[in-house]
Amino acid sequence: MSDMTLRRLDGGFDRWDALLDLILTSFAYMNGRIDPPSSALALTSETLKTKAIGEIAYAALDGEQLVGCIFSRPEVESLYVGKLAVLPAAQGRGIGKRLLGMAETTARELGLKSLRLETRIELVDNHATFAAWGFRKTAENRHAGFDRTTSIEMHKAIA
Repeated sequence: MSDMTLRRLDGGFDRWDALLDLILTSFAYMNGRIDPPSSALALTSETLKTKAIGEIAYAALDGEQLVGCIFSRPEVESLYVGKLAVLPAAQGRGIGKRLLGMAETTARELGLKSLRLETRIELVDNHATFAAWGFRKTAENRHAGFDRTTSIEMHKAIA
């Protein structure tokens, strides 16, 4: 993993199909487990490119192989983190934590006080991982049309 680098995703990036595959592979364990289904299933290479250019996005590369990504967007007091994805075969090597570190740096540079994310209520392992990384649960949310909690919101204060 000594060759791992983080690259800002912009108009010069040309591996949108590979990035889409990375996200779909990383989120595949959620299929049939969360309701409603992940918004990742609606992504295309073109919408992913538009999303990356409109937000602040990074890819993690191990040499030339895409192994992770993160998308974020500034809000009033927080940097919202979404589509944090790490290939299953590369998990447990600190890639997600390093990508979140980049989000923290971005938040500080923008003068924001916290990171904010949402994770589905069913994904208790994700809740535990984010808690171990310093996030705390701050709200429960419902997707439109649901009469039950479908996700939790978590924040991490930026020092």
